[in-house]
Parts: sequence; C-alpha cells; structure tokens
Amino acid sequence: MIAETSQNGSPGNELIEQPEPIVARLALSDGTVFTGCSFGAEGTTIGEVIFNTSMTGYQEILTDPSYRGQLVAMTYPEIGNYGVNVDDVESAGPQVSGFIVRSVSGVASNHRSSGSLHDYLKQHGIVGISNIDTRALVRHIRSAGAMEAVISTEKLDDAALVAKAKASPGLVGRDLVSEVIPAEPVQWQEGLSGWWGFEVSDEAQPVADADRPHVVALDFGMKRNIARHLYDQGFRVTVLPGTASAEEVLKLNPDGIFLSNGPGDPEPLTHAIKTIEQLIGKAPLFGICLGHQLFALACGAKTYKLKFGHRGANQPVQNLETEKIEITSQNHGFAVEPEGLPDCLQVTHKHLNDGTIAGLKHVEHPAFSVQYHPEASAGPHDSQYLFTVFRKMVADNLAAKT
Repeated sequence: MIAETSQNGSPGNELIEQPEPIVARLALSDGTVFTGCSFGAEGTTIGEVIFNTSMTGYQEILTDPSYRGQLVAMTYPEIGNYGVNVDDVESAGPQVSGFIVRSVSGVASNHRSSGSLHDYLKQHGIVGISNIDTRALVRHIRSAGAMEAVISTEKLDDAALVAKAKASPGLVGRDLVSEVIPAEPVQWQEGLSGWWGFEVSDEAQPVADADRPHVVALDFGMKRNIARHLYDQGFRVTVLPGTASAEEVLKLNPDGIFLSNGPGDPEPLTHAIKTIEQLIGKAPLFGICLGHQLFALACGAKTYKLKFGHRGANQPVQNLETEKIEITSQNHGFAVEPEGLPDCLQVTHKHLNDGTIAGLKHVEHPAFSVQYHPEASAGPHDSQYLFTVFRKMVADNLAAKT
C-alpha cells in the first residue's frame, strides 16, 4: 500500500496498489485476435461479436434480453464511470455473453450508484475484456460483418481460440427466445418513476385495474421499461410467455395485444408466427423490434440478417407519414425484407442510414410495428408517442364496439 501524506504529516488519501492485470484475449472466427485485460468474471465465453454506439446506458444494454448470445463491444471509450444501480436493469440480470470496452473506469461517480461495473459483472459471471483498440474492432466488424468470437482468460493459444469461435453455432436458425422468456404469466403493476423523467402528480388519482383497458403482452425477451410505459398509458398489463398460443391470449379477452423485443433470428419461431397470424384483427396490435419482425412474418413477409446490425441510441428514422425525423434506440441484427412485401403491409418508417424498413402497418386491421425501441431506456424519447398511438387505437376500437 502506498499512502500520501498531507503537509502536517498526517495520512492523506490512500492509494491502493492494483494487482497485476490478468491477460484476456478476444479471438474472432476469421482469425483476428485482440489481446487485452480481463475485468468482471474470469473464464471463457463465446458468442456473436457486435458493437453498440451508445455513450451511456451500459447497464440497460447488459440486461437487455435481446443481447442473448452476443459479445457486446461499446464504441464509447470510457465505460463504468457512473457505476451500476438497482433501477437501471431491464431484466433479472445481465444477458450478454461477454462485454468488450476500451477502458473500464476506476471511479463509479453517481449519487445513484450502488457498486462498480467490474464487481457487477463478476457477481453475475460475465466475462469482460478491456484495453483493446475498440475502434479497430468496430471497423473490422463493419467491413467483415458480425461474426462468432471467443473471450478467454484461460486459454490464450490464438489458434485454439479461433478454432473454438469457428465451431460456434452462430445465431442464424437458433431459437434464443426460449432462454429468456418468463416461466409464468405476470400481472404488471409498475409505472415509470419520477427520476426517469416523468413527474407523477400528488393529486393524480390511481386508476383501478378493473377500469383499465387490458393489454396482453407476449414476452419474447421484453425489457421492463416497455411494461412500465404500457402501464403508464393506463393499461392493465398481463405479460405472457412468448410461447403462449392464440387461444391462451384470447381467453384473457385483451383490448390490445403487444409483441415485445427479443433475441436472435425470428424465422425459427414458427409457433409465435402462427400465434400472431391468428391474433391479427382480433384486437389492436403493436410490435417492436423482434415483435416487428414476427408481425411481418405472420403477414407473409420475409426477414434477413444484416451485415453488422443496428445497435445504439443515435439511430435516425423517418416517419414517412409525418416526414419527421426521430433519433431512436435500436438493437437488432435482422430486418424485414423489402422485396416481396405483402400487399397487406405498408411501410411507415425507414432507417435513414441504410434505407431499411423501420416501421409497418396493416392496411386492413389496427396493427402496426416498429424496428426500434420507443421505450428507450437508455436513449432518446423521440418515439414515445407510439405508445400514445397504441392507446388511441385501443380506445377507438373499444368505442366502435359500443
């Protein structure tokens, strides 16, 4: 231990000598290898290496079930500077397979912080690697595409690690949703808190659940902030596992149906696609991210894998109906194929970076979807109006029945 001494000779701030860093390696399936330092848990982990361009929100990213099976690299260089807390989690715990950063902050400076990023990852068994050139990694992924990779602190032989990455099954054709869906239905009763940016009036009267329109949310890996938004819109929210059948959904007499985000390739989820096909037209429907892709597949569209995906809180989208631009939070590696789009679907939003489909609506039934996260968490609030659109759609449908 090295101690500083103040001018009067009394001890000042103590500087604790750090142990020698543990070497970690990131090996990509194309033979590219990066050497850095271990943080979080030690061990070996495998997954698809991708990148996220957000400057903040690393805890929400870590706990987003849509990242199941992936090694997430952050493009922003300093990560961990505001620590972690109990509020900014989007599921029961971290969902990523591994975490990649340029530099891990040695200081967790925030009044809400309850611990460090390093300790949080270690507690949950998530292997991380730091002190690599993340700029070079991201440029490589943008050129070569997202691919399977390995992070290890145990096996440091480059050839063996590359071979392990090559042997990984990848994401295409895999059902990752089954790993993140809830075991049982849940009655959601939590809204947005004041610190998140929404002040709740002391004079506001709570709406009894019996008086709220009922939304059934199919959970394919749903972020908690989505359910909070639905509840704050005045809905009674029942969350069902994404494996639920149309009969199970309709038995609950929903006034609206929500399709959540989730991980991986949508096309293997044939049961969910069939369920959604049977639900279209039964009640107003709103899907986001994976839910958007499943909605499109249920209508007869096709999906495809993007080269490196859209992941970050700064993705520009144009609403084609209003011509307004929204800066959105996105996290997906698959998209809806524009070629052969069925006549029953109309494109409502497009991604301005590459022109991919970012929103759809059904031309005959009250149903729509977007390829991004209007609940943000973390990210901009430009697209929160979509929850209001859904609420109005449900209200109009109920009024038409009376």
